[in-house]
Amino acid sequence: MLGGEVSAQLAAHGADIVRTGRADLDLTDPRAVASAVADGGPDVVVNCAAWTAVDLAESEEEAAHRVNGDGPRHLARACAATGGRLLHVSTDYVFGGTPADSGRPYAEDAEPGPRTAYGRTKLAGERAVLSALPETAAVVRTAWLYGRGEGGFVHTMARLAREPGRTVEVVDDQYGQPSWAPDVAGRLIALGTLPPERAHGVFHATGGGRTTWHALAREVFRLTGQDPDRVRAIGSSALRRAAVRPAWSVLGHERWAAAGLPAPRHWREALTEALAGPSPSTPLAPSTPSTAHSAQPKGC
Repeated sequence: MLGGEVSAQLAAHGADIVRTGRADLDLTDPRAVASAVADGGPDVVVNCAAWTAVDLAESEEEAAHRVNGDGPRHLARACAATGGRLLHVSTDYVFGGTPADSGRPYAEDAEPGPRTAYGRTKLAGERAVLSALPETAAVVRTAWLYGRGEGGFVHTMARLAREPGRTVEVVDDQYGQPSWAPDVAGRLIALGTLPPERAHGVFHATGGGRTTWHALAREVFRLTGQDPDRVRAIGSSALRRAAVRPAWSVLGHERWAAAGLPAPRHWREALTEALAGPSPSTPLAPSTPSTAHSAQPKGC
């Protein structure tokens, strides 16, 4: 979803890109990764690959770590050898997300404390990238991601909203920030066009504001012309899942100002645009001119 959006936006603006999916490149194979980066010689590598099966990771953490922890390490070392930059996508799950943390967003430099196997493997990937490329890599955390096409929470709610009389139950005790894939892709591209000294380290690319899954579902119903009261609230305890879901996944956006870019727009504004239909892909404009670059998004 995100890798395709990054590729589409770059292609629309004439960038020279190499798009490599899982069938083309095994991210867990260090020799294959090194060869691919050396042969392509990209100025910027965008890593959108991940093991995202959160519950399955609880029983297969070693396999998830090979993708989420070792894979980014291989990419970072390959970029270090060729002089390329790396933009690595990560997640809110690197934080504990407990109710005790609620009330203020996690800052970019907040101490991580994952409570799931998925979160631990993603944190390992973050640290590997920043260790190998401390001056040229950016870790971009996102959360509650949804895209233009089918699949994902927002699309599912929109589909259910169109079913006459259908009611749905959605948890109301998890807080976070819906993030539209075109907006996140624009953030990645903007960072890639900035000079490294302004675009390295950790950034949070989530929608502005905060909400719950229940309130998000109600807003989808409302925006599609349906009765939001058809969405009923339940607690997380009603859902039996292998991996605990964060009760608090609100991320801060302070570092964008330091990079010379505006903070992300409010999640409601993005959702309204997303449900209104297709729109042009327009990456954020950096505050300084830059040259076109090549990128290598990874699709998992």
